[in-house]
Amino acid sequence: MADIERGKIVVIVAPSGTGKSSLISRLKVDFPGLVESVSHTTRPPREGEVDGTHYFFTEVESFKQMIEMGVFIEWAEVHSNYYGTSKEFIDMALKKGQSLIFDLDVQGADSFKDYFGKKANIIFIAPPSLEDLEKRLRGRATDKDEVIKRRLNNAEKEILRKNDYDYCLVNDEFESSYARLKEIVGKVLGV
Repeated sequence: MADIERGKIVVIVAPSGTGKSSLISRLKVDFPGLVESVSHTTRPPREGEVDGTHYFFTEVESFKQMIEMGVFIEWAEVHSNYYGTSKEFIDMALKKGQSLIFDLDVQGADSFKDYFGKKANIIFIAPPSLEDLEKRLRGRATDKDEVIKRRLNNAEKEILRKNDYDYCLVNDEFESSYARLKEIVGKVLGV
């Protein structure tokens, strides 16, 4: 396990469509010292993205070498691109006393628990129901039907894990859910 004393680790895990991004955005406003981790990716930068700020943009071969060298706490291949969280980036930030927030999937959260143990505070955000989640996903009107079905299938599996983490929060109504999340994060950060 890494030598961490000062910084805190907050991991948010949630199925797609549960409002995770909106909740994290609001947390960063209310806890300005909470730093979002910068991951490595092999996908090309999008307009306006800055290397080292949004992602560390990495060539595929370099990324694969980093995997072999054990550089990442967690990594995944998503839509033919690789994404990974570097141990060194996290360790350096934590040693500086920075508290970090992560938006991870279930496998990534498990890797964090394995690596950091109790220092990784994992908060699972669940939808009120799969039916409600489907309404949210369809209401966004951003995905095709097969993508929505795949997200719902993944969500069903992820929800089975909701009680495996440090905290579980049902996002049934944004303001009250956010108030509960803010309270949990405040407790974790000791503020």
